Amino acid sequence: MAVNLSPPDRGALHPVAGIELGVAMAGIKKPDRRDLLVMRLAPGSTVAGVFTRNRFCAAPVLICRKNLRNKVRALVVNTGNANAGTGADGMKRALRVCSELARLLGCKPGDVLPFSTGVIMEPLPVERVCEGLPQALEAKSDWLSAAEAIMTTDTVAKAFSTKIRLSTGEATVTGIAKGAGMIKPDMATMLGFVVTDAAVPRRALHQMLGRAAQRSFNCITVDGDTSTNDSFILAATGAGPAARARKDLALLEQAVTDVSQKLAQAIIRDGEGATKFVTVRVERGRSAAECRRVAYAIAHSPLVKTAFFASDPNLGRILAAIGYAGVALDTARIDLHIDDVLVAKGGGRNPGYREEQAVAAMKKPEFTVRAVLNRGKAEATVWTCDFSFDYVKINAEYRT
Repeated sequence: MAVNLSPPDRGALHPVAGIELGVAMAGIKKPDRRDLLVMRLAPGSTVAGVFTRNRFCAAPVLICRKNLRNKVRALVVNTGNANAGTGADGMKRALRVCSELARLLGCKPGDVLPFSTGVIMEPLPVERVCEGLPQALEAKSDWLSAAEAIMTTDTVAKAFSTKIRLSTGEATVTGIAKGAGMIKPDMATMLGFVVTDAAVPRRALHQMLGRAAQRSFNCITVDGDTSTNDSFILAATGAGPAARARKDLALLEQAVTDVSQKLAQAIIRDGEGATKFVTVRVERGRSAAECRRVAYAIAHSPLVKTAFFASDPNLGRILAAIGYAGVALDTARIDLHIDDVLVAKGGGRNPGYREEQAVAAMKKPEFTVRAVLNRGKAEATVWTCDFSFDYVKINAEYRT
């Protein structure tokens, strides 16, 4: 039921020099499905990452945070099991996966980054994962297969790719992500991996990742739940042109951000049970932070999101969300638009507004809610979706 989202075009996903992909069927949760991905990185690659702020973060998140300081040689991703809420035993199982992959690759266990996604509080079937590693290493997989291998409740694989011209040559940026539920900032994706063949200094890569995350995965929400496993990784293999000059770094950062935004928006378009893709833009605030706070109050509200599903311009729900956002607003100055329809002016119903205008706008699969605070020059944009009957059904039946 994804909103205006088609499966990726395999031919449009560019290989990245310095990256080898391998996918296997490990039978972690379901037999006969690809559920294990190994991503090998060329020696000398630089890697940056940001992770969930959920205090109950998964064992692989804890290991990744530590191992990022090392010379990362491989990423291993399993779906079907989150290895979260599993205590000390979960750590042992994740470390065993790292050790086994390191043994097969001839590197150190600390040079492996593990990632898991799926059901929480279930023990990771570590034997199946380890048995699948040789198969993954022997496989010669592409980006579409990699994107499919990390899906859980996703209905569509998520992958995008681009090429850019730097002063030192042409660079490639390709990314994959998975996510459909438990999506909220800090960070708002389940798993996301973006890689480039450019050579990027470690410090510059970390700064680039932070800004890209803030403008992409931290601008989306499906249901307001922050996952235990959220991870966003940016890797630069150095097998392509060098990006050290300020202009080249800016060009590369824009490409990374563009790919990340497409992946983030794809997560919203494929939100569990989603039928609408909604842009929430807050304008003319005193700071970007307060604009984001107002935008998220609107985007998180279950009452607002169910109204989106029904194409019901219940404006009181939107105004109420703005009012409880925790920003000291002068409500008499606020204007509200649904697409180009001015529905509220000066904090009250626009005298010229007719409800059928907003109904027509909200019946479209994509529309914009725009709140104008009229107290400054800052703005912020958040992407969200509606709540449908299927959201409840999917999550009620998730473990079965």
